[in-house]
Amino acid sequence: MSRPNVIIILADDLGFSDIGPFGGEIDTPSLQRLADRGIRMSSYYVTPRCSPSRAALLTGHHPHSVGIGVLTTDNRPTGYPGSLTTTVPTLAERLSEQGYTTGLFGKWHLASEFVTPSETWPTRRGFDEFRGILPGASSFYQPPLVSGEERLPKEALGEEFHFTDDISEHGADFVRRHAATGDPFFLFLTYTAPHWPLHARDEEIAKYRERFADGWDAIRSERLRRLQSDGLIPTVDHLPPGVILPDWSDVDGREWQTERMAVYAAQVEALDRGVGRVLDALADAGVEDDTLVLFMSDNGGCAEELPPGISIFGELTCPTKTRTGEPVVVGNIPDVMPGPENTYQSYGREWATVSNTPFRMWKRWVHEGGISTPFIASWPSGGIPTGSAISHSIGHVIDIVPSVLEAAGSSSDTEGESLLQLWRDPAASSGNRTLFWEHIGNAAVRRGRWKLVREWGGSWELYDIEADRIESDDLSGSRPDVVAELAAAYDEWARSHGVIPWQDVLDDYESRGVPAAHAVG
Repeated sequence: MSRPNVIIILADDLGFSDIGPFGGEIDTPSLQRLADRGIRMSSYYVTPRCSPSRAALLTGHHPHSVGIGVLTTDNRPTGYPGSLTTTVPTLAERLSEQGYTTGLFGKWHLASEFVTPSETWPTRRGFDEFRGILPGASSFYQPPLVSGEERLPKEALGEEFHFTDDISEHGADFVRRHAATGDPFFLFLTYTAPHWPLHARDEEIAKYRERFADGWDAIRSERLRRLQSDGLIPTVDHLPPGVILPDWSDVDGREWQTERMAVYAAQVEALDRGVGRVLDALADAGVEDDTLVLFMSDNGGCAEELPPGISIFGELTCPTKTRTGEPVVVGNIPDVMPGPENTYQSYGREWATVSNTPFRMWKRWVHEGGISTPFIASWPSGGIPTGSAISHSIGHVIDIVPSVLEAAGSSSDTEGESLLQLWRDPAASSGNRTLFWEHIGNAAVRRGRWKLVREWGGSWELYDIEADRIESDDLSGSRPDVVAELAAAYDEWARSHGVIPWQDVLDDYESRGVPAAHAVG
């Protein structure tokens, strides 16, 4: 079998049930098309944050051991470097060695230096082409765009510019150019959608205002029904602990709340439209069947509220003025409707809870809502069945490198396991493997049916995750033997992977006179 082309599509802060193939009501026909030509995984895990997931995806190793313990702040010598280590090859470097042409379009967020080119920029980590941003977020209308290693002036963006469309356009062009050569290529599409800020064109927002007018509880109930009907999750007849959605009829500012989700949905649809452009380019070139396409998010939906006037991001991430010189109004202000370039808002905890239906918690946490992502794999000529089959086996973001390298006919020495056979046989079992997570003090272990999870400052909780995926029945009191076994395994993993105890991180910030709140990134 010839080596496949490889495309990895990474959404940013997309929740488990936001897209059509995973129960969502947002129009995502392109992702449905991809699912119909492949398989979906119902238990695929990432890390709970942007940079760590990217580090794990590109190296096949847990993020702490490759330089990314939190985000990209350089806290050396006492803390994490905040940049992807150069001692471990990236997937792009490995594929380049095998004759692949490589391109990255979108977000990098794996370097502590955003302005001056360094050894940690994508062009020096195996990518032949790069067009995108270095930091973790930006305005969709005027991002700090870099082409290769050259910063592009804002004047070059054009009046109709939108970052999601730009990523899609250049990704599709990359496919057209390199499919014509007959040589294999690796395309990494790293969208910033639907990460805040809420930025979309009014005509794209309008169709969703009525769709979300009934509020979050009604939308969540419908998503839950579709997830269960499709067989993606078992029957759930109650809410997880801590999931409290205010009665929609009692909510003040319902028009603003509806608009927040309508803009978010428009951002997701714009991403899907871009995926369609790339899939069309594959089909037009006659290489659709011969391309391994993977889709996922970097973490669960984001519950972060942006307070008015927030200024910690800096001009690269949050411009103070629009391209025409109008002031940007920053923060979730109910009398300012999100969407236009002169706003900078997020969609909040309630809608993030909907995005993560049916799970607990959100981005940053290691309960299921923070680390579960929709996942689709398609490669018809490589033995992955078409017809939108579902695999209930466990997968993890560290598995991407070994999976892709096996598909390309190469071996891997990473911490992950190849999922290729599970994709080819959705009924196969992933066995009793053990997975670990840590982020800003939140910690978890999953081994087989058991999941041990702890929020920073709290006690260990234990769940039978196969019977109780929503983590509603804490069994730590009745199974202290399992708690002790998994806690010991976690401690050993943390020691061996360079996980810095979170209290030590906070103490380090305090000793340097930096507010501890900045430690989370």
